[in-house]
Amino acid sequence: MSTESGKRRRKADGSPTRAQDPEGTKRNILEIASEEFALNGLSGARVDEIAARTRSSKRMIYYYFGDKEGLYLSALENAYRLVREGEAKLDIEGLPPIAALSRLVEFTFDHHHRHEEFIRMVMIENIHHGQYLDRSEMIRDLNVTAIDHIARIYARGVREGFFREGIDPVELHWQVSALCFFNVSNRATFSKIFGRDFGAEDQLERLRCNSVEMVVRFVTRSENLGE
Repeated sequence: MSTESGKRRRKADGSPTRAQDPEGTKRNILEIASEEFALNGLSGARVDEIAARTRSSKRMIYYYFGDKEGLYLSALENAYRLVREGEAKLDIEGLPPIAALSRLVEFTFDHHHRHEEFIRMVMIENIHHGQYLDRSEMIRDLNVTAIDHIARIYARGVREGFFREGIDPVELHWQVSALCFFNVSNRATFSKIFGRDFGAEDQLERLRCNSVEMVVRFVTRSENLGE
């Protein structure tokens, strides 16, 4: 059997692998699978099509991910991982609370705009009533870190006298997510109904600024709003 780099081999148990970079192959599968699931949903996506678009085979996909539902759950976990990793990289600990919260909203808006497949996969998972997400301890852990992040910003703002008391960090996260999510999930229908391109650069910039202002005004004490 040839050992040439990149050619497919078989393990002793008959399962396929790659001579090099199995993690790269898995990342490639997840990237393409995310696109397919976001476009066609869990029932409409085809493993044959995913295999055809990747440097893998259907057998290899099943080896790595078990079955189609396992692949879907892994793609969903990867989508959440990407957004949470982006949040973790934000350099906002040294910023004043209002600036830190503003930066978090800006990041969320920009991430959702650049990763529309994440929004579509979340919409699909809601169609399934969160039943696959419920199987994932990873996603629960990832979202705990998201709440911890926004809770620290909010607590610091309250402590320093900028933010009003009594806001639940989970509900604050809900409001941020809602504003940024709707920008992607309902862009097409709003554009058609109101005859305005909500995906245009100038429109997106206004929506981004409005989202930041709405969240900041929601949490900031009235005497700190500068009015």
